[in-house]
Amino acid sequence: MKAISVLGTSSNAGKSWMATALGAWLRRNGVKVAPFKAQNMSNNSYVTLEGGEIGRAQAVQAIACGMRPIVEMNPILLKPSGNGTSQLVLLGEAQRHIAAIDYYQHIETLWESVRDTLEYWRDRCDVLLLEGAGSPVELNLMHRDLVNLRPIIHLQGRWILVGDIEKGGVFAQIIGTHQLLSQPVREMGLGFIVNKFRGDLRLFSDAEKYFRDHMPDLPYLGVLPYASDLQPESEDSLCSEAESKGSGAKIAWIRFPHLSNSQDSQPWQLDLGIETVWVKTVADLIDAKIIILGGSKNTLSDLQWLRTTGLADAILTAHSRGVPIVGICGGYQMLGKYLCDRAGLAGTSGEVAGLGLLPISTEFMAIKQVRQVQAIWQSGSSIDKWMAYEIHMGVTKLIDAGESSLIKPLLQIEGDREFHDEGIKGDRVWGSYLHGLFESAHVRQALTRLANISEHQVSKISWQDHQQNLYNQMADLLEAHLDLTSIRHYLNI
Repeated sequence: MKAISVLGTSSNAGKSWMATALGAWLRRNGVKVAPFKAQNMSNNSYVTLEGGEIGRAQAVQAIACGMRPIVEMNPILLKPSGNGTSQLVLLGEAQRHIAAIDYYQHIETLWESVRDTLEYWRDRCDVLLLEGAGSPVELNLMHRDLVNLRPIIHLQGRWILVGDIEKGGVFAQIIGTHQLLSQPVREMGLGFIVNKFRGDLRLFSDAEKYFRDHMPDLPYLGVLPYASDLQPESEDSLCSEAESKGSGAKIAWIRFPHLSNSQDSQPWQLDLGIETVWVKTVADLIDAKIIILGGSKNTLSDLQWLRTTGLADAILTAHSRGVPIVGICGGYQMLGKYLCDRAGLAGTSGEVAGLGLLPISTEFMAIKQVRQVQAIWQSGSSIDKWMAYEIHMGVTKLIDAGESSLIKPLLQIEGDREFHDEGIKGDRVWGSYLHGLFESAHVRQALTRLANISEHQVSKISWQDHQQNLYNQMADLLEAHLDLTSIRHYLNI
């Protein structure tokens, strides 16, 4: 097995994007390639078929590589929950919430898990494609680094450096990063890439000369133009490009302070006649035709934020005038009448009233529900089936027998060879624990019909096919703009 690590000069330099594109490119060159990130910090997570939890970026990369996502692709996942703490997920299983200072006291023990997982891959792929985190030369962090240099040194692999021209100072970014690396690590470099160039590429045509003056031995692989239509997902948070997509009837997604799994909104971007907007103020909801409350890593805290900002009252007012309201995962829990987290298992502790739009109550338990299921949507004679997943600590139950007689299950799921009802469909209110709910065009269309949005046109291509096309186009972009000779020579392809 050979190994290539995609390092960046900073956070959001494009490491995840580059690893995804390289994986798709290597796959179509006949290479058996697997993605890997030793430690990820993100509330956007994915559930494997075995019920393990990993960062979504690695799941996306796995699919681009033609592999099924497994926990060995991301052994450590940190899910921030506020107050300087994160939930530690180790090899797919949720552990306790841990403060940053306590986490760093366990670095060597955690490195053992990372090292063992690296060894797991040695005879299972031709190339292990690693992704770094932030910068590899944060001098105050290098001695406890699990993600950038230590894994690739352990494997005696090679690295590629990605710089972000969008931030400015790209020469200082790349040259400075290179100079802060030790000489043995410098010798492991396959080259560097200038990423996210906007405008006429000819304006940067003389860049190689200036780089060569300071880094004569590190190959310049080229400059990549920013392609706004080739962005599979933003790993850490919502990027500015994700604030608003499309044009037409407004679908407002509440942007919680502890928002998780924001990618649930993305399938809507395939459709015409609707605009997906992330909102944080009451004014943003005035003209919304649909309001969606997504996932939260701290449900009680984000529910309090809804009340403090006035959004809670605005949501109830919108519902009273006929606007459909949808809650997914944490948002589903908020739509109920009562939430209880006495021990702070999911973030903030307490017992609070919900928005009261659904006759349910939620109590948070220590056991986390993590599973992948087949979702089944039926409307008349039309049936749609697709894969979705659950990640939550709350147990939600129906209450108030009088009201519960007026609601129906939203859909069905198949898990463990059994069929179960899932979610709730009330009076213009939907609630579901399923991430991936809107990957079904049938579900999206049913919701816009409920909202009387006549101009909505669902895409003729499925979300899954769209993603595969996207990965191939990302690989095309690499081939069109980069000199990949050093990578080909290292891998003998």
